[in-house]
Amino acid sequence: MTRLATALRLELTLQVRQKFLHAGIFSGLMWLAVLLPMPQHLRPVAEPYVLVGDIAIIGFFFVGGAVFFEKQERTLGAIISTPLRFWEYLAAKLTVLLLISLFVAIAVATIADGFTYHPLPLVTGVVLGTLLMLVVGFITSLPFTSVTDWFLAATIPLTIMLVPPLVHYSGLWPNPVLYAIPTQGPMLLLGAAFDQVSLSGGQVVYAVAYPLLCLAGLYWAARVSFDHYVIERSGVL
Repeated sequence: MTRLATALRLELTLQVRQKFLHAGIFSGLMWLAVLLPMPQHLRPVAEPYVLVGDIAIIGFFFVGGAVFFEKQERTLGAIISTPLRFWEYLAAKLTVLLLISLFVAIAVATIADGFTYHPLPLVTGVVLGTLLMLVVGFITSLPFTSVTDWFLAATIPLTIMLVPPLVHYSGLWPNPVLYAIPTQGPMLLLGAAFDQVSLSGGQVVYAVAYPLLCLAGLYWAARVSFDHYVIERSGVL
């Protein structure tokens, strides 16, 4: 736990130094600029879409940016020579970015709509959705040395993670096959948080359990990718 606490402090320092905290606040202000001009009765309709967009920005792009900062500073490869274990390194990075995402989501929802939302599905949806996007962003950023190359390739997993849940939630194509996408659960929870959808007991179980199961698989993929692209190539990082 001492290593993890040290890693958390270091990660927080890096996030502040690299301006990710400032970027998160700017992201929140951007979404408020979208929501506040809307009539009050339309804001709960738009807020699930807004929060999913914010999860994508903070969850997917922030972690990718953090990885490329570490590559540029040649600290990513150096991690393997420290006592820090992979799960501690990843947990520290995900925890700090998750807290930024959660803070922005709660602040945006509260400022735009007061306390009329349901906090439990809101927090659960943001936490699960952000973690999914963080781990996917982390995995996809490891093979690339250039942020430009990653950004072009990242549009594919980003589209897969975001578009099907939005298509299903909006009613454009409510096909059950879209439940295979892990971000479908967080999307449903965010809709329930603003009384836009009513979830059955089975849907609630799915919305929590399936993303957690996918996170377990994604953690394994992240570890394999880290071993391959960082540990095996540490001489060039």
